[in-house]
Amino acid sequence: MALSVFDLFKIGIGPSSSHTVGPMLAAYRFAAPLRDADVARVHVDLYGSLALTGRGHCTDKAVLLGLSGEMPDTVDPDIADPMVERIRSNGRLRFAGRTEIAFDEPRDLVFHMTESLPRHPNALRISARDAVGTIIATETYYSTGGGFVVAESEADVSTHDEVTVPFPFNSGTELLALCKSTGMSLIELVTANEVAFRSAAETDAGLDRIWAAMDACIDRGCKGEGILPGGLNVRRRAGQMYQDLTRRPFFGDPLTVLDWVSLFALAVNEENAAGGRVVTAPTNGAAGVIPAVIAYYRRFVPGADAQGVRNFLLVAGAIGMLYKHLASLSAAEVGCQGEVGVACSMAAAGLAAVMGGTNEQIENAAEIGMEHNLGLTCDPIGGLVQVPCIERNTMGATKAINAARLALHGDGTHHVPLDKVIETMRQTGIDMQAKYKETALGGLAVNMVEC
Repeated sequence: MALSVFDLFKIGIGPSSSHTVGPMLAAYRFAAPLRDADVARVHVDLYGSLALTGRGHCTDKAVLLGLSGEMPDTVDPDIADPMVERIRSNGRLRFAGRTEIAFDEPRDLVFHMTESLPRHPNALRISARDAVGTIIATETYYSTGGGFVVAESEADVSTHDEVTVPFPFNSGTELLALCKSTGMSLIELVTANEVAFRSAAETDAGLDRIWAAMDACIDRGCKGEGILPGGLNVRRRAGQMYQDLTRRPFFGDPLTVLDWVSLFALAVNEENAAGGRVVTAPTNGAAGVIPAVIAYYRRFVPGADAQGVRNFLLVAGAIGMLYKHLASLSAAEVGCQGEVGVACSMAAAGLAAVMGGTNEQIENAAEIGMEHNLGLTCDPIGGLVQVPCIERNTMGATKAINAARLALHGDGTHHVPLDKVIETMRQTGIDMQAKYKETALGGLAVNMVEC
């Protein structure tokens, strides 16, 4: 498969990769080619999960930013809210960052709460008209999870991959077989594939940039205070927890290490919930798992270094590619098992790799990480990426560490191959009732409505 680890790890803003990053990218992609066109009005329809939980996930804000020419990886989170407020107060939008047009949000951005499109639960349709009302462009986009966006016009077109990697793999079995036949470690094989996209130096620089963004997010989150936006009145805890842990000696309580891991995950996901800059890993709702486990590696594993972080991301990315190819990264399709569950699996594999695991032990760690997240539902209260999402990342991170350590105590042989657990996740997602798949129509979302 011609996927890169940088397809799995994208820098963007919170709170959601499927409902914020994806729609912003879709709106940008629609507007950019029309920058010099005679656009007088633009209209957006949101369907399925994008409509049902879009307000809580800031889909409306994301669309306005994208239509204004902003990209998820470059938009300044500090100016995003003021920009949207200006659009709403003035009723004017600078389309593609250039042409100012009238924009009446209740008329021009419609949430279709009872309608879904057949191709994917996360769908939006955008159209542009000229001054006399003639449609000059229209497109339907699907935000398929993890910030991936597919346009309707592209969905059924068979295209050749632009990049041919030396060691393509479409399953965990193929990945292990390639490693065995070449004598390469999983780290070496994924590195060789990445060099097909760019130079080794550029790959290292890109991986360093991803980790720097993750680390900065942890740092910002550890300084965060106050109440998260959205109306649930969820108080940020990472700042106080950081102060408590820095004052607490380690001796006497070995589980303090897990407190730090939980802190790292809390910090990231509170930043995400606040609309801050995060790394989709592989989604925003699961953005805290991998950074927390890498931070654990850097802080508590002897011999940890920058190359180890790069190797961690390479291996985690390879495992994420399997889930993207064989199942889904979208909670709207398969529930939270496709977000926090996948992140846990990726993190377990990455940690096992940098702690000296064999290829078989790495695959085993990834399998354990998912096997014990099967059936995990997505039922965000109020449609916000806060409860249970923030704490769920702490659980995903600690499970990943446990999965890696369990795998390293074995010889790599186990009963359930990674491919089987991925297929089970896919089938479980199909069987899961829609109300448990990012609709806020079931689970905690309806049993805690007074929140």
